[in-house]
Amino acid sequence: MTDMLARHQATNTSRLIGAAMVAAAALFWSMGGFFVRLIDADIFTIVFWRGLFSGAAIFALFFLMEGGRALITLKSLRWPTAQAALASATSMVCGMLALRYTTVAEALVIYCLTPFITAAGAWLVIGERASRPTLVAAAIALLGVGVMMWGAALGGSVFGNLLAFGMAAGMAAMTIVIRLHPDVPMFPAMGLSAFIAAAFSGFMAPALTMSGINFAYTAIFGVVQNAAGLVFYATGARRISAADATLIAVLEVPLGVLWVWLAFNEEPRPSTLIGGAIVLAAVVGHVLYEARRAPR
Repeated sequence: MTDMLARHQATNTSRLIGAAMVAAAALFWSMGGFFVRLIDADIFTIVFWRGLFSGAAIFALFFLMEGGRALITLKSLRWPTAQAALASATSMVCGMLALRYTTVAEALVIYCLTPFITAAGAWLVIGERASRPTLVAAAIALLGVGVMMWGAALGGSVFGNLLAFGMAAGMAAMTIVIRLHPDVPMFPAMGLSAFIAAAFSGFMAPALTMSGINFAYTAIFGVVQNAAGLVFYATGARRISAADATLIAVLEVPLGVLWVWLAFNEEPRPSTLIGGAIVLAAVVGHVLYEARRAPR
C-alpha cells in the first residue's frame, strides 16, 4: 500500500512538473507578437533568422547536456525524431502562411481546436483517451477565444483557414509523437524543425538583410521565444496527456495579448480581456482540478 501511494505521488508530481513546463513553453511562445512588432523587417526574413538562431541554440544545449554522447545519440536517432521535426515545422510554416491568407481572429480560433484534434489523434494512434474534464476545459477555452475575437475582422479565405488547421494539426501530431516515444531524444527534432522553418522562410523572404539592432532582436527572438518554448514543450509534453499539453499551450493566446498591451500600450478591447480571463480560468482551473483529484 505504501509503495502504491508513493508511485501515485511520484506520478502526480511528474504531471505537475510537465504541466508547469508546458505552461512555460506557452509563456515563451506568447512573446511572438511582441518581437514581430519590435523588429522592423519582413516577416519571412524575421522567421528565417529566428529559425537559424533557434535551431543553433537548441543543438548547443543538446551537445552541452549530452557531452561526448551527443554524436552517438545523433547517429542512433530513429524515424520518430524526423516525424516530430516535420510535424513541428509544418505547424510553424502553416502558422506563418495562415496569417497571410486569413484573418488573425479565424487563425486563432482554429488554432484553439488543437486540444480536440489532439484528443482524437491520441485516441486513434496510441489509445490515449482524453478525460471529460479535459474536453470540457478545452471547450471553455475555445469559447473564451471566441469572446476574445468578438467583433474582429473576419472573411479569410478557405485556403487560409486550411493553413490554420494545418498549424493546429501539426502541433497535435508533434505532441502525439512525443507521447508515443517518450524515450526518444526530442531536442534534435526541435532544432531540426527550426532549421526546416528557416529554410522555407528564406525561400519566401524578399531579402535576408536587416539592421544590426534588428538582427540582435531577432537573435533574442530565436533563443528566448522559439528555442526555449520548443525545449520546454518537448520536455513537459511527455509527462502529461497529449490533450492536456495542447490545452495548456492555448495559454499562448491571451498571454500574447498581455505582452503587446504592456510593451506597446495597445489597449485590448473589453471582449478581449473577458475572453482572455475565460481561457486563463479554464486552463488553470483544469490543472488545479487534475492535481486535486490525483490519488494521494
